[in-house]
Amino acid sequence: MEDNETDNLDFDMAPLAGMDNMSVTHGVPKNLELLMDVPLNVSVRLGAVHMQIRDLLKLNKGALIELEKEADDPLEIHVNDRLLAYGEVVMIKDKLGIRITDIVSLNERLENLRG
Repeated sequence: MEDNETDNLDFDMAPLAGMDNMSVTHGVPKNLELLMDVPLNVSVRLGAVHMQIRDLLKLNKGALIELEKEADDPLEIHVNDRLLAYGEVVMIKDKLGIRITDIVSLNERLENLRG
């Protein structure tokens, strides 16, 4: 995303519990400011399927692979291989994007971290 495109985005950073008395800069608690530049891998997963090696070796150009998801199921948004949210594909100018439709609950996210 180009710098001029980010100017049009509106982010709402929810307040963090217990952070009322802390110094805040640009909506970020001072003790978390160092983490704001940590790079994360964000991926969107369309679907998956389990295949045997013999079936994988039979694939060629034009082959179709049927995924386990239904066509209207939401896509999964993962951050560092951990499920964070669900969304739907949108067009942004001539590129694909994803609109977040649901965020995984805090309890589910904690369970995902445990592995």
